[in-house]
Amino acid sequence: MTGMAVADPAQSFAVRNPRTGLTDHRFEAPSAAALTAMLTGLRAAQPAWAAAPLAHRIEVLGRWRTEWLSRQTEIVAALAADTGRHLLAISEFQAVLGMIDRWSRAAPALAQEEDFRSATLPTISYRSQYVPYPLVGVISPWNFPVALCFIDAVPALLAGCAVFVKPSEVTPRFVIPAMQSIAAVPELAAVFRLQPGGRETGEQLVAAADVVCFTGSVATGRKVAENAARHFVPAFLELGGNDPLIVTASADLERATDVALRATCLATGQACQSLERVYVDRRIFAPFIEKLVAKAQRVEPNWPDIHAGTIGPFIFGPQADTVAAQLADARAKGARVLCGGEILDHGGKWLRPTVLVDVDHSMAIMTEETFGPVIPVMPFDTVEEAIALANHGDYGLSAAVIAGTLEEAEAIGRHLDAGGISLNDGSLTAMCHEAEKHSFKLSGLGGSRMGAAGYLRFFRRKALIRQHGAPATLDSINESFARS
Repeated sequence: MTGMAVADPAQSFAVRNPRTGLTDHRFEAPSAAALTAMLTGLRAAQPAWAAAPLAHRIEVLGRWRTEWLSRQTEIVAALAADTGRHLLAISEFQAVLGMIDRWSRAAPALAQEEDFRSATLPTISYRSQYVPYPLVGVISPWNFPVALCFIDAVPALLAGCAVFVKPSEVTPRFVIPAMQSIAAVPELAAVFRLQPGGRETGEQLVAAADVVCFTGSVATGRKVAENAARHFVPAFLELGGNDPLIVTASADLERATDVALRATCLATGQACQSLERVYVDRRIFAPFIEKLVAKAQRVEPNWPDIHAGTIGPFIFGPQADTVAAQLADARAKGARVLCGGEILDHGGKWLRPTVLVDVDHSMAIMTEETFGPVIPVMPFDTVEEAIALANHGDYGLSAAVIAGTLEEAEAIGRHLDAGGISLNDGSLTAMCHEAEKHSFKLSGLGGSRMGAAGYLRFFRRKALIRQHGAPATLDSINESFARS
């Protein structure tokens, strides 16, 4: 999901504090000319960066890792101000360290040039050359501002690309200390820049890049894809979700309710892989609801102390209005709210975990992305019905199944139309980055950012095809020779 701040004619952006609702930060977006100069500078430095050995790029990112770590206090503080969450800010900060470590270990074994013999032409052999895209444009969202900024940037840099990141204008505070860490490593600063801006900055970046990575809503992603297509720029899109959870009659209720609560409410539900609708076998529906409500009622918002409580504020204020509208629609159509359900306005906006029953697919809360700590639960009678319900709709990012055994869960998961299926848990795609996956339906487009593809997608592959024998001559298509 992405949200838009309002810019004045001078492109000065006012930034809202998610805890207080007050404007307490401003930044200047680059002019078109200034952005062009930035991108030109990155392009000019990229050939030398790509020509250097991979070991050099790994060493440079290792030095940046040290600089990043030395600025933990400043970066975490800025990120906590961006998002209203302290513990998750620390988690995002540490995730960047893990990205550097993971890709530095993995990259040397990837993009290896190998010789192959043609299976049909005995005198032909070939090898692949991996050519990095010169300039990667990244447009990252507000829900995990740091993690979803660097998840694309780190492997692209190691691949030999220059990278320009436009973070969301809703959460730009972390950029200042992050850029200080980058500036401390001159070789990296020459090919890597973070610069917040608005719609115009994003549009210009897409048109100027060689490949673009976008994480956000389907509506904005569609605009990015259309702009990219006009300029023949490949686009990797990670878009919205409306992820289902199926709970079978054999499931352990403690496990199932723990997962349902955590995977819907972590980060206030402001995560693409959050579970957003739950389907429970009718035979265990009543005890499931009883346990879930009891657990949900014990969860407190992190107000007034950011260091206490579990549920953070809505980062983007209007998102609370979207959730409130979906709740109102559900109530009007017969849904019952068993706990939570009311937006708490302390300047910033919070919502306690909200459990709904008597829901169906006529309600927006079951068919649209909610992006809030809301748990609508619907019974089913057969596994086939549960699969059909889970596959309903336009999204296919991820899903989950909880059953008595992993084998039972996997048998169901194989029929779900989503790219990442968590078995006997939820939202595992946020934890396991080694498993390659693709987004289904409107949830995305392009190569996987997980697994080896998360690195290899930043290369174009060139085929070097060698003829070891005599080349064909024009006589090979001489009609008179064919008659004889």
